[in-house]
Amino acid sequence: MSYKCKIEEKPDQPVLSIRTRCAVKDLPEVLGRSYGAIAQYLGELGETPGGVPFAGYYNMDMQDLDIEIGFPVTRPLEGKGEIQAEFIPGGKMATCLHIGPYKEIEPAYNALNEYLAQNKYESTGVAYEFYLNDPGETPEEELQTQIVFPLKVV
Repeated sequence: MSYKCKIEEKPDQPVLSIRTRCAVKDLPEVLGRSYGAIAQYLGELGETPGGVPFAGYYNMDMQDLDIEIGFPVTRPLEGKGEIQAEFIPGGKMATCLHIGPYKEIEPAYNALNEYLAQNKYESTGVAYEFYLNDPGETPEEELQTQIVFPLKVV
């Protein structure tokens, strides 16, 4: 698959999220549980998500991922317990769209890293994945994941 990478300017995005650690093999269960808890809390607040679910990856240790799991919200909200009120920082972002199974996403990361190197940009080291459709309703080969790398200010 050929990947179209680009640079976008994005504003700060308020989110409700859970920061946790897990092995990659446990990711589906951890993501499902976290999204469920946040969705339930949004319902208690009478709010709806302000965008698609995301996961922020603060490292790439497949045995001990440091991840932030959440939903964008339309305005800053209060956290509760493990659900924290946070922001995805705004600024310049490198983005790339992956279409296909999650397990086949690595070439998209490679394309985005190559794009950064060719264009002399540097990532902050955090990678966000925004899940544009529901794996429970969408065939694997049609899943869409927007990968976003915040860029260092130089």
